[in-house]
Amino acid sequence: MTERYDCTDPTGRAEGMAAAAQAIRTGRLVVLPTDTVYGVGCDAFDAEAVGAVLAAKGRGRDMPPPVLIPTPRTAHGLATQVPDYAQRLMERFWPGPLTLVLKAQSSLHWDLGETNGTVALRVPDNEVALELLRDIGPMAVTSANSTGAPAARTVDEAEGMLGESVAVYLDGGPSTDAAPSTIIDCTGDEPRTLRLGALSQSEIDAVLATGAAPEVDPEAVAEAVAEADPEAMLEADPEPAAGPESPEHGTDPTA
Repeated sequence: MTERYDCTDPTGRAEGMAAAAQAIRTGRLVVLPTDTVYGVGCDAFDAEAVGAVLAAKGRGRDMPPPVLIPTPRTAHGLATQVPDYAQRLMERFWPGPLTLVLKAQSSLHWDLGETNGTVALRVPDNEVALELLRDIGPMAVTSANSTGAPAARTVDEAEGMLGESVAVYLDGGPSTDAAPSTIIDCTGDEPRTLRLGALSQSEIDAVLATGAAPEVDPEAVAEAVAEADPEAMLEADPEPAAGPESPEHGTDPTA
């Protein structure tokens, strides 16, 4: 049975957060607002639920969903060998409409599809989404629409396309920005822009031209790994996973 909650109302938001968290923990799907368009998502570590997200959109495993996370620190639990330039971009633009494609930790217990050893990460600038992510942890989230249809900017549009394949709809009001996130491939020695969106190339270049990023505490990285995937504990892979020549994460407005 599908449930819908008005998250612009404090009571509706509290009820919706509880219902959404319960749905995700039991392997069901949730539609949620982001700072770009509405997304449909699930627990990133539930392979069956990820498959259900792809099926709801009519999408195959060759187009794996991005992963939304609550804080930049979480990225160090999911990705390995984060370049200094990627760290600078995180510090400047997260939360915000920037997706970074990074080499994934091989020790993580998940299956997002045919990722070729990468993961596309973003911290959305939306309090409803962030509240849910802080409770649930990393979520595999793709735009809440049928493949080939325009991205949903309202919960009505999302429900019209996804229907009862989704357990809980969180209504945060109309999206304020229809522009997709900008996507940067950070799997190599130099950053590579895969898609320009809400952030311009000049904004990206201005940050990349600055000095070295702050040093990352190894102990904080280890803690982030355990927080991101408790089953992995401290098994962060010291060797980089094989990254693709052309990551397949650049087509999703929610990313």
